Amino acid sequence: MKATGIVRRIDDLGRVVIPKEIRRTMRIREGDPLEIYTSRDGEVIFKKYSLLGGVEDFAGQLCETMSRSTGSICAVTDRDTVIAVAGGGKRELLGKRITPELEQVMENRRIYQYTGEGVSIPVSDGSDKLLASVAAPILAEGDLLGLVLFISPAPITASGETEYKLAQTIAAFLGKHMEG
Repeated sequence: MKATGIVRRIDDLGRVVIPKEIRRTMRIREGDPLEIYTSRDGEVIFKKYSLLGGVEDFAGQLCETMSRSTGSICAVTDRDTVIAVAGGGKRELLGKRITPELEQVMENRRIYQYTGEGVSIPVSDGSDKLLASVAAPILAEGDLLGLVLFISPAPITASGETEYKLAQTIAAFLGKHMEG
């Protein structure tokens, strides 16, 4: 754990303000769920809660199936990181933060497909070798949970209708699965 040197007081309603710099660095947005942990040493730890956090194995199996049927690299993300990968790139992607450009695709709530024109979107911060060819937002009851991705190594070529429809279908399936 790293000390920040920032001290905050709890108000009369039990609230504490997380400084803007920390929220920005940790990509904590208004409305994001935080899980609260305590330790025997008296520490209180806030950790971003991932609604897709319990389905990594299931998402991994879906990625395996998609990868085998298309021959592409496939991944599932939560709102911040890649939680499952199949077909290659596991070491470069698994557990890595997604790029702000992919976060924007998620926020737009529309499927992104690289058409062969314009700038391509890197999947993870710090690596422009693996690029998103299709990115489909996962929505459950209107909440954004993550993305289903088809990934191509650079230089990227336009993706086909099969990947588009498959990402759309798997994203809808995961959204329904998370609704209960």
